[in-house]
Amino acid sequence: MFKKISKYFGPGPLIAAAFIGPGTVTLCSLAGAKFGMSLLWTIIISILVAIFLQSMALKVSILAKKNLTQAIKEELKHPIVKNLVIGLILIAILFGNTAYEAGNISGTILGIETLLGEFKFNLGNISLNFYSLAIGIIAASLLWTGKYQIIQSFLIGLVIIMSVSFLATVLFTKPSIRGIISGLFSFEIPKGSLLTIIGLIGTTIVPYNLFLHSELAKNKWSKSDELEYALTDLYVSIGLGGIISLSIIISASGIENASISGVSDLALGLEPLFGKFAKYLLAIGLFSAGITSTITAPMAASYVVCACFGWVPNLKSVHFRITWVFIILCGVLISALGLKLISVIEFAQIANGVLLPIIVVILLWMMNKPSILGNFKYNIYQNLVGSVIVIISLFLSFRTLLILVN
Repeated sequence: MFKKISKYFGPGPLIAAAFIGPGTVTLCSLAGAKFGMSLLWTIIISILVAIFLQSMALKVSILAKKNLTQAIKEELKHPIVKNLVIGLILIAILFGNTAYEAGNISGTILGIETLLGEFKFNLGNISLNFYSLAIGIIAASLLWTGKYQIIQSFLIGLVIIMSVSFLATVLFTKPSIRGIISGLFSFEIPKGSLLTIIGLIGTTIVPYNLFLHSELAKNKWSKSDELEYALTDLYVSIGLGGIISLSIIISASGIENASISGVSDLALGLEPLFGKFAKYLLAIGLFSAGITSTITAPMAASYVVCACFGWVPNLKSVHFRITWVFIILCGVLISALGLKLISVIEFAQIANGVLLPIIVVILLWMMNKPSILGNFKYNIYQNLVGSVIVIISLFLSFRTLLILVN
């Protein structure tokens, strides 16, 4: 019986851990502080879209027995198109995750500093943040083990801590049930909230998660009749991620403070209203969210780089380790020195903005190929939903590029 139950537990919690990072926590905090609970419906939409996209990546990996990058390389027959797409994937994921790693580490630091205060030291004329180095060492030590079960157990533990922290914070704020129900189903778009809505959807639909999920699922499930287990794991885990996001918005809505600019301000704002314990709970949640993304981002990029170059995607392989070491080192240095590499981050956002609709279109195309899905080929209703998601991804991409250009 235990063996059968264990089949339902796969990489889902890692995927949830990957998209609930400091960026998601910060955006949800700002959404709640500025617009109350009126944007809760946005999280429901984004979670449904994320589940649909991740399920497509799952089906490719389990039914075709290939990770997403391998499938793209084999299915795109035209060499120029294939090389352009693979090149874009490599640039967007490798450079994107390198740029975002500093943000993941900095977000983790905000949680620690809320609990313990700052800890900086001078190296000559250079001021360094000690916590950046400590977080980098923790992430590197975990990945260096090369043992997936250890990494998975550690991340699941952090996801549980994160969930308990954010849900407990909601209980402290004692929100209005009527307000929650209204926010979930009113589909209200308050004045000035459009960019926040786009951000909430965009931060949930993470391109590198599609590649990470397809690789990890392929290693967990290998038979078509196991697709049920993989999808159950997906629904529960991404659903939990959605509940965490909802909890943060609801908590932030309890603070009437226009000066809130991030989750650290939210944590401090909770203290006079609900006591120090609420502040500490939120800080622990932020720390957990940050460190999970600090681990999953370089891990995902390493899988993608190995697949793009045809290297063995093994946790203990030299190529795999070189990739994540590079990403963590860059993240630690940028965070420790407090550098603001705006142009690098903008380049990463542009690459990921262009990549998302391309990957969505390719996935939808693959869902209609009997050579990949067999009897699981998409029907007209699934294709209609997929087409709507293509439009959403194009809109997100266009708005991201427009914001960056302006």
